Amino acid sequence: MSDIVQRVAKLNEPQQQAVKSDARHLLVLAGAGSGKTSVLTHRMAWLIESGQAAPHGTLAVTFTNKAAREMRLRLEELLPSSPHGMWIGTFHGIAHRLLKAHWRAAKLPENFQVMDSDDQHRLVKRIINELGLKDDLLDSRKVQWFINGQKDEGIRAQFVTNSYSQQDKLFKQIYMAYEALCQRTGMVDFGELLLRAHELWLNNPPVLAFYQQQFQQVLVDEFQDTNSVQYAWLRVLCGDQVKLTVVGDDDQSIYGWRGAKVENIQQIQQDYPDTELVRLEQNYRSTGTILEAANAVIDNNTDRLGKELWTAGDKGDPIKLYAAFNEIDEARYIADSIESLLDQGTNASDIALLYRSNAQSRVLEEALIHLQIPYRIYGGVRFYERQEVRNLLSYLRLVASRNDDAAFERVVNVPARGIGAKSLENIRIVARDQGSSLWDAVTFMLQNGGLKGKAAGAVAAFQLLINELDEASEDMELSELCKLAIEASGLEAHYDKEGKEKAIARKENMQEVVNASKNYETNTEGLPPLMAFLSEASLDAGDAQADVDEDSIHLMTLHSAKGLEFIQVFMAGLEENLFPHRMSMDSSTGLAEERRLCYVGITRARENLTLSYAETRRLFGSETRNRPSRFIQEIPEELVDSVRPTLKTTSTFASGNYGSSNSYRSSKGGFSARNSDMGNALSEHESLSLGSRVRHPMFGEGVIVSASGQGANVAVTVAFEGEGVKELMLQYAKLEVI
Repeated sequence: MSDIVQRVAKLNEPQQQAVKSDARHLLVLAGAGSGKTSVLTHRMAWLIESGQAAPHGTLAVTFTNKAAREMRLRLEELLPSSPHGMWIGTFHGIAHRLLKAHWRAAKLPENFQVMDSDDQHRLVKRIINELGLKDDLLDSRKVQWFINGQKDEGIRAQFVTNSYSQQDKLFKQIYMAYEALCQRTGMVDFGELLLRAHELWLNNPPVLAFYQQQFQQVLVDEFQDTNSVQYAWLRVLCGDQVKLTVVGDDDQSIYGWRGAKVENIQQIQQDYPDTELVRLEQNYRSTGTILEAANAVIDNNTDRLGKELWTAGDKGDPIKLYAAFNEIDEARYIADSIESLLDQGTNASDIALLYRSNAQSRVLEEALIHLQIPYRIYGGVRFYERQEVRNLLSYLRLVASRNDDAAFERVVNVPARGIGAKSLENIRIVARDQGSSLWDAVTFMLQNGGLKGKAAGAVAAFQLLINELDEASEDMELSELCKLAIEASGLEAHYDKEGKEKAIARKENMQEVVNASKNYETNTEGLPPLMAFLSEASLDAGDAQADVDEDSIHLMTLHSAKGLEFIQVFMAGLEENLFPHRMSMDSSTGLAEERRLCYVGITRARENLTLSYAETRRLFGSETRNRPSRFIQEIPEELVDSVRPTLKTTSTFASGNYGSSNSYRSSKGGFSARNSDMGNALSEHESLSLGSRVRHPMFGEGVIVSASGQGANVAVTVAFEGEGVKELMLQYAKLEVI
């Protein structure tokens, strides 16, 4: 106990209060960069070392496998011995563990399979087709979203509210058929893991009582991201006896669009009146200026629990604000600034470029490419979502369970075996009529002549392949089975046809599956190695980012940036209707979440933050002119330096030509557009400058975004509202300055 006492003594006072609290229930309101992970792990170690909870009586829940692994590693450093028996995992991982242990009580087959999002979508499309629903209202992705949304709220298909809407009626019909098919084939999606685990508590009092007796302490990280069914699951588990600690930040709740309920962190004190509230407000990440800006923005939200971030560190540099003429100008400024930072010795990996919408990235990427600046799109195709990996895993899933329809459909004709769409449709019809899996339907059809010719031989060979892999698995390690599956399936030869570099990459990824499987040949918590590996692969899909060897700039959406930090941060596109997004403007809750997203973006920066907006922007196929974001206006002017361009040479900005060279100077405060010197091009036209608003007799109002030439040959490029970008000879254009 002395070691953990010494470690806790090094924490600040509120952190110590949170770690050592003996309150029945505890809410730790942890601001950005306030050391919440350290507090949570120290509290877990404190509870165990002080005898308030045994390792096996402690349940710690978080949202990503990466966070769970980090939590376990930190605990191993804090505790004198490895915390064997401790339950640490994601909501989905813990739910999966419970359902595997109590599959009968949960009314599941013992070898039930977890579907990822792609498998689920395939199943939804299959059901729509089988039901003969061709209605124009139907979109398979929307149906999938609807099903997941209902499950997040804990609503089964039969309890979906009846609606007069034809679309809602169809969605409910599909949801009911989807539930029946999943139950029949032993398939479980991510939402089902949580809902079924919740129902396990509700429908099996002895099971619930067992875990309520086992767990003395339940601790939850990122509590602001919980949805309705997750919170309900926790409340039922804790009941009146299990102690609950939740750590989170209502100001960083940015996932409402996927079911997260910020109300949960605000509701917990009402549901548990004896909850102690501890605020962690000292920030160890950012400068004083950055924190002042973040506080000023988020203060405009109402219904907050409230806190004020502060730092004992330096005030730091002012925030830079660049008002671009258009998105090309904005991208060029950001790329030039990054190049300058790299020339000064900043590591590329210490720089992040954040944006609200993925559609913004194209022009930003072009600017970086022009300057040969290496970059990485954070959140690219994830390992377990890569085609070759998914195909290999589907073969292994069929070895584990022949009733895995999603896996069957994915690889029955990969590599191509001559099983056409007509044959597959006939198999689906038989499966539907018999209420069986596709595998059983094929077996029936082969025995009764339902498949003929080449298709019959191909399907029979496919079944034989899976059966032989299954037999071979009994006498070999899991990694050897993976190797055999790659060779016997023909996947390696299949990808050889794609060209040398692509084939090498795909084969390397399949080999990485072999490497990953070796970790599951021992210590699988009682599960067969293959089942343990497949379950973890499904649960882990999406956590690991694509690896890169080269030091590179990070490009990502603001949503992807949560939990990360960088020395230098650029936030692009701070304009009304883009950020805050136009889809959020109709409700106060939507706007509040956009403001929280801005707060998250600002607090990613450690030392320097640059904000930018464009006076005109071509996005989603049209030219728009939006006001600067209200979030800019909410930052005190004394914290901001406006950066203004000084044009050295001129060219057409809007054409995408990056050949011109700009320099930039700063001036304290101010949010208005610039009036920069156009240089030689407009030196003879005193009334015109870069950024001037003008009116054309045919095209209407616009903004001058560039100029070139001299004397009578001066050409100006004007971004017109509703008419796009036009290049005009100045002496004939008849432009009127507004």
